[in-house]
Amino acid sequence: MDRTADGRSVRMLTLIDEHTRECLAIDVARSLKHGDVLERLSDLFVRRGVPKYLRSDNGSEFTAIAVREWLGKVGVKTLFIQPGSPWENGYIESFNGKLRDELLARERFDTLLEAKVLIERWRRHYNTLRPHSSLGYRPPAPEAIQPLHFV
Repeated sequence: MDRTADGRSVRMLTLIDEHTRECLAIDVARSLKHGDVLERLSDLFVRRGVPKYLRSDNGSEFTAIAVREWLGKVGVKTLFIQPGSPWENGYIESFNGKLRDELLARERFDTLLEAKVLIERWRRHYNTLRPHSSLGYRPPAPEAIQPLHFV
């Protein structure tokens, strides 16, 4: 678990599109509850469309009845990994490792706000500039840095 300089915990909700490898969101807070997950997912579903599946670990914020019922109502099938089997969720585990290696292990956050700002800046870099070997050394969201062409 990560902490700010005052010793208080920092939790992160990380969401990845397994097809494009784009990081859709990293929510940073002192604690994460099922309501936080519902809020983020509903926002993403409005902006990006409703996926067929949602893969997650068995954290209480994902396994809460309210979350499972809501996902069922909007037509999303849940894929919970087996407890103690992080390899079943390889994309997010790999992403979290990169986040840790490239940012979290190098930074000491004085405040929660500082953590939010620096993590969001890293997420944008990850999506638009950082090359990914699985994508032919292109970033997941190259259109974000492509110049517009006018006809």
